[in-house]
Amino acid sequence: MRVVQSSTHRLHDPIDEVQWGRPVKLYERAVRADNIRAALAADPSFALTDPIDHGREPLCAVHDPGLVAFLATAWEEIQPMLARDAVFPDTMLHPALRDGMEPGHSPASPLARLGQWCWETMTPLTQGSYDAARAAVDIALTATDLVLGGDRVAYGLCRPPGHHAPRAAYGGYCFFNNAAVAAHHVATTTGTKVTVLDVDYHHGNGTQQIFYQRDDVQYVSLHGDPDRAYPYFIGFADEVGAGRGRGSTLNLPLAARIDDDHYLAALAHAMDAIDEFGPALVVVSLGVDTYVNDPLGDFAVTADGFERCGALVGGLDRPTVVLQEGGYDIAAIGENVRRWLRGIAATIDARHPPGLRTWVDG
Repeated sequence: MRVVQSSTHRLHDPIDEVQWGRPVKLYERAVRADNIRAALAADPSFALTDPIDHGREPLCAVHDPGLVAFLATAWEEIQPMLARDAVFPDTMLHPALRDGMEPGHSPASPLARLGQWCWETMTPLTQGSYDAARAAVDIALTATDLVLGGDRVAYGLCRPPGHHAPRAAYGGYCFFNNAAVAAHHVATTTGTKVTVLDVDYHHGNGTQQIFYQRDDVQYVSLHGDPDRAYPYFIGFADEVGAGRGRGSTLNLPLAARIDDDHYLAALAHAMDAIDEFGPALVVVSLGVDTYVNDPLGDFAVTADGFERCGALVGGLDRPTVVLQEGGYDIAAIGENVRRWLRGIAATIDARHPPGLRTWVDG
């Protein structure tokens, strides 16, 4: 399996985030991606490759160009005002502020625009955040190119992650929605249907928002119940899409301490829904924060469970792009990702020996 990766992610390496009003050590650290890369580089089943620059066009096809422009220049604008290593908004554009009023103006101050574009306090903006986020999008698109070119599966080691970023905001450790950019690119350039399967512990609110009213991209998510789990306000089972997209969203909120067998049963239900939708390609938002020892989740999935999950997804027998999202047990993250990928690769290789056919052959 080819692995698309880049050291550019290290440009985004802040120290702290703010949770419940207190600074704490950032969980989404550069060592996460470095440990995944090391685990895959040591396994001859994986071949590492660099991303290709795809420019801003695919990014702005999904995200508000104003968000992209702000992140591209925010650091240079803010630094003369606040000489800090990382910045967070202190005032956010809550919809209640202008309830019943005409749309507001975009504020001139870049400090105010932090709160216009960011929706929480756990995503510090640093000098290298934009370049790292752009590289993550290029990783996602390059992995997608590999699959469109004939690979049955490819993995993009994206960092920062992306699934919490909606069309016109950033947050949840995410600046740009890597999976959404990849899925939109495939759907619009090939005219085929695409499924985004999100197996991160946290619901991918951004991906859901982007595709909620579309019928060409299905969003399926297994995640901690939002009654107890971040991001709290989205990801309930009765959210099924709207307009043309009604029925194209499936949320499976899960109970705490769910183990391998019960998680796999929920994943099997998701596979049935994906089969019924009939996508030509699947994009997996792979979070391994479902791990039994992850500090930001409360599931009980094991490394063996991850390999079984990958094998089950491989059983869909559809070309698949796997993109990295969460996973915060630093010691275990590399092995957990490797096991998930070994699972899907083994199933796909058994069905389609390498070199014998491409996905467009059917």
